[in-house]
Amino acid sequence: MDDQTKLEVEAAAFRSLQKHLMQDRTDVQNIDMMNLAGFCRNCLARWYQEAANARGIDLSKDEAREAYYGMTMDDWKARYQTEASAEKQAEFKVAFKENVTDKNQSKD
Repeated sequence: MDDQTKLEVEAAAFRSLQKHLMQDRTDVQNIDMMNLAGFCRNCLARWYQEAANARGIDLSKDEAREAYYGMTMDDWKARYQTEASAEKQAEFKVAFKENVTDKNQSKD
């Protein structure tokens, strides 16, 4: 597979994942994804932002989330986010530290 085709296939796979999470499975909560898989929709939006920034495109966290979610975070939360149990919130603190905070500190 040549580089351009590989890039196009990877982009198509990303768009399929985005559609799956944003349209087909809005019932799956970010906290559950983070606790189980170590990433969530916000991580995908952050990776989108980082890729844009690496290419000299100034994109804020809020702009990246809106681009990924197709709406503001406030709209997403109002439509789809449910209350998380204390147990899930405790698991999230650990998952976030292991998968986001520690990884970002190792970049410094």
